[in-house]
Amino acid sequence: MKNQLKRFALTLPTFMITLMVLLLLGCGGNTDHEANRNSVNSTTAKKPDGVVRLVINSDDLMQFDKEELKVKAGSTVALTLRHTGQLSKDVMGHNLIILKQGVDMATFAKKAAVATDTEYVPTGNETIAYTKVIGGGEATTITFEAPPVGTYDFLCSFTAQYTVMKGIFIVELARIPGRL
Repeated sequence: MKNQLKRFALTLPTFMITLMVLLLLGCGGNTDHEANRNSVNSTTAKKPDGVVRLVINSDDLMQFDKEELKVKAGSTVALTLRHTGQLSKDVMGHNLIILKQGVDMATFAKKAAVATDTEYVPTGNETIAYTKVIGGGEATTITFEAPPVGTYDFLCSFTAQYTVMKGIFIVELARIPGRL
């Protein structure tokens, strides 16, 4: 019995150290995937038909998986919003709205919070593009022309989630072929 306890006493610390190392390896490290997680650049998403396809995911923890989306000026953009969670749109719905420059996000979100009949998009001329509200397991795609070069805010307007679900939509100058 003493020998078994001694072996257990020696293997328990080894087991704990091994477990800690595995957990650290599994959680740590700034991999290329993690570095690219917060940004989508249209140069890698452009298809032969000339349409830039962007995908952004949302979840039940009120998060977008990207804080930045980039396209070139003049692009036709197909933006897909996916809800990777399981909760229904009545409980944890998400949409994505790209605001025009100069629109105050908080003021817009206050109006959006009461715009239940229009899927949390208030009437007016403050948006560039927006998706419908979706729930867990759903996806929706919108197609629009990229606005002029600049930086634009995007957000989820469902029940004031904009405070945590937001980012920037960057439109960059398109490179002219033959010029640097």
